[in-house]
Amino acid sequence: MLSEVNYLLFNGVLLVSFVACAVYLVFFFSQKEHLRKVARIIFLTSGVLQTLYILSRYLIAGYTPITSQHEAVTFFAWSVTWAYLSFHWRYSVRNFGTFVSILVLIMLVIAAFASRAFNPLAPALQSMWLPVHAGVSVMAYGFLALAFCGGLMYLLQERELKSKRFGFFFNRLPSLESLDQLNSHCLTIGFVFLTLGIISGSVWARQAWGTYWHWDPKETWSLITWFLYAAQIHQRMTAGWRGKRAAVMTIIGFCSVVFTLWGVTFLLGGVHSYAR
Repeated sequence: MLSEVNYLLFNGVLLVSFVACAVYLVFFFSQKEHLRKVARIIFLTSGVLQTLYILSRYLIAGYTPITSQHEAVTFFAWSVTWAYLSFHWRYSVRNFGTFVSILVLIMLVIAAFASRAFNPLAPALQSMWLPVHAGVSVMAYGFLALAFCGGLMYLLQERELKSKRFGFFFNRLPSLESLDQLNSHCLTIGFVFLTLGIISGSVWARQAWGTYWHWDPKETWSLITWFLYAAQIHQRMTAGWRGKRAAVMTIIGFCSVVFTLWGVTFLLGGVHSYAR
């Protein structure tokens, strides 16, 4: 019975997320204010359904559902959704939800094509550190994904301003200053969570394998990703990196995040590639 509910919940997540994205896109083109409120409510509903879906998988499996490819992508989409909703609770950035909803829908579609089977938990994963390390890391990726969306928006707006042809995006996207502030805010929060994720992972590695660090491919790429974001924050604070350069760096950093999550798993392997 619970398995059937779990199956229906994910289909509901897909459907509601698709509708939210569609309404956001209609609002983006029409700029009818009432549509934005409708899209926001539907997107919030999607976030609630995603939470219920993850909880149902937890009740069925008995452990934090973040060990398979399907679960990891779904958890990632959930983190992006709630990172955006928590961000929007304090700040309002015009049409930001449109870009975020597209990214979330893409992730959920990818998750739909991955196996939803419940696999036995590997011995190394049978630890209290699983929800701590994996949860903190994916929350970091959620805020870094918001910075990625903000970076894309910045480049689109900057291109129109630079060409002095104020066309489609100019009236629909926030000012460059607002987008740069968004970038800084999401980057800072994401970097803090990313740092905590690496620290908790090192402690867990010591418990599981007797060493804090043994240069596994995923560990190495996590460190590379951390250095990319650390360099950006350092340059922003000391050399005044702003604007286009910062936007490009958030996009590069997010590409490293994606490769760390999936590229390493399927191309490089290693002891962290449980989801293969």
